[in-house]
Amino acid sequence: MVDLFQVGNRVIAAQEIPGLLRRYQMMPQFLRELVIDEAIADCECTEEEAQTAVVQFYQQHQLTTPEAIDNWLKSQGMTPDDLKQLAVRPVLIEKFKEAKWAAKVKSYFMERKSQLDFVVYSLLRTKDEGLAQELYYRILEGEQTFADCASQYSQGPEARTGGRLGPVSIAQPHPAIGKLLSVSQPGQLWAPRQLAEWFIIVRLEEFHPAQLDGPMRQRLIDELFQRWIQEEAQKISIPHSQNPLPAASA
Repeated sequence: MVDLFQVGNRVIAAQEIPGLLRRYQMMPQFLRELVIDEAIADCECTEEEAQTAVVQFYQQHQLTTPEAIDNWLKSQGMTPDDLKQLAVRPVLIEKFKEAKWAAKVKSYFMERKSQLDFVVYSLLRTKDEGLAQELYYRILEGEQTFADCASQYSQGPEARTGGRLGPVSIAQPHPAIGKLLSVSQPGQLWAPRQLAEWFIIVRLEEFHPAQLDGPMRQRLIDELFQRWIQEEAQKISIPHSQNPLPAASA
């Protein structure tokens, strides 16, 4: 017997669902959620944690009255038990992430640290090599500030901020600029150098080394989790429907 699922006046056979997920571009998210469900299957939370999660869910969705809750459930086609499972799911995900990566986050931090440091730097760019040399010496000798030179002569969007950029991750600027910044001391001014069609002057203003504090720890665990989900989802082989869905009518 073929399983059927009725939506309004339409009856959908079970074998149609993969094709519908592909048509609506929902398959990648569907696979991700399947991976997560399998991962958290053995995770548990206390009844107190579950009640707190449900209350937070109500607050997040502004479900402040029984009527509002009932209307929301009807609009989603869900039962109160479905809502509880939905609310508790993030709690179980966090427990899974902690169990799987808590012991690995320190080594991952050391691996990623060079990309996690933050910098504030000044940048001036021009296509005129002679002008770049002249401005460099003006700044070096204190005849004019970097901010004034950048505001007047820089040909990039940094001119609007007097050349000052950041704080940004040291991995965000062009790799050539990032390499300069990584070996700079605050206040160090670099002589003009060519980068594509530009001649650039760079000065490191501030260096903020990354710290493995609470927010950074959470960020890295989240990174590991997302990377793991993507890898696991790609391992799942979904057969194509043997009976393609008819094209949508115009």
